[in-house]
Order: sequence, then structure tokens, then C-alpha cells
Amino acid sequence: MIYIKELSKNYGKKQVLKDINVSFEKGKVYGIVGQNGAGKTTLFRCIADLESFKGSITSNFDILKNHLGLLWTNPYLMDKITGKEYIQLLANARQVKLDNIEDKNIFDLPLDQYASSYSTGMKKKLALTAILIQKNDCFILDEPFNGVDIQGNIMIIELINKLKELGKTILISSHIFSTLATTCDEIHLLKEGTFVKSVLKDDFDQLETAMKTFSIGDKIDKMEIV
Repeated sequence: MIYIKELSKNYGKKQVLKDINVSFEKGKVYGIVGQNGAGKTTLFRCIADLESFKGSITSNFDILKNHLGLLWTNPYLMDKITGKEYIQLLANARQVKLDNIEDKNIFDLPLDQYASSYSTGMKKKLALTAILIQKNDCFILDEPFNGVDIQGNIMIIELINKLKELGKTILISSHIFSTLATTCDEIHLLKEGTFVKSVLKDDFDQLETAMKTFSIGDKIDKMEIV
């Protein structure tokens, strides 16, 4: 479990997160949606203890970040390190012994090449492979489907389902609502730094309608497209 109480975050005078209260259970997948700038990535950074904040984030773990796998929208990969070396580096960080990295290469990546030469989608697949090998208990996947090919997205969906089956806690942000509807148990709508709506799977259609209403409104009609 992850428990968040009265979480607020400011950057100078700008308040990015406002009194967030939410909990995330084991064996469930949670979608976090909202427009650009709503605070999704900042929320993830707070959970990962990469930002200072007001309020509290607690869990059943001694140190949450030591059990957390992070997949960022644009994973950072060091220069002059191969895909294989990157996976080994992250495994070492969790003291996980790897007998045969190639067996774990489910995305068929060129692991002997420099990771910095990978395409956007390949970098994301490499970073995901590495955090899966770490055997984490919780996962934050920030836009995991963006930039990834169709086959890769199918694989990611199946991996999320497997993590859920294993009792992991998974948080996902995505601008592709259909992928969230496929994978999530709950979706939370973040607007201007606070959760304004939370829905279970049976009500996802209502959430999508609500999102269209406040995101689009009459903007398309104003374009006067003919």
C-alpha cells in the first residue's frame, strides 16, 4: 500500500499539487490522467522521493523508493553505455544477480549497441526491461506507450497485467485513454494540481466523456472547419 495525505507541492509561488489524499493498493493498476501541466509527473517525483513536499507519503515498505521502479516519459541513458551494461547497472542497484541478460531481452533490443543510439521507443523498452529485472514491488510508468510500436505496446499491456497478477502496485499516466481503459482498475483525473474525479472500471466511459467536455468544449466549432 501507498498512502498519500495532504500532499502539496510548490515551485516558488506556483502551487503544482494541492492537498492530495489518495491510497494505492497492492495488485491494482491506477491510471493518472490530466492535461499537460496538471501535475502528474510532479506527483510521481514526490512519490519517488525526488522532490520535497508538504504532507506525507507512507507505505508498507521501510523505504519506498528502494522498492519502486520508475519509467519516465524520456528515460535518461548515459553516453557510452550499452544496453546490456545499462540493464546490469540497474540490476546491481537492487543487488539482483543476472545469469543471462539475453534471456530477459523480451523486446529483442540490440543490447551490445550504445543505448544512446537507440530510438525513443527502444530507449523506453530498455528502461522498462531494466526496472522489471530489479524485481520491484511498485511501479510508476509515466507515458509508457508513447513512442513505442504496436507490438511493443501489446507487450507492455501484457506485462502490466502480469505485474497486477503478481500483486504489484502500478501507477500509469497516459494520454491514450484506450490503453488505460484496458489496463486500469481505477482512474484518477488530475486538474490544476488536485484530483477532481476518481472512477472505477465500470464508469470509465463517464470519465472519458467528462474529459472531453472540459478539454474540448466548443473549441473545435470555433475553428469553423469546412
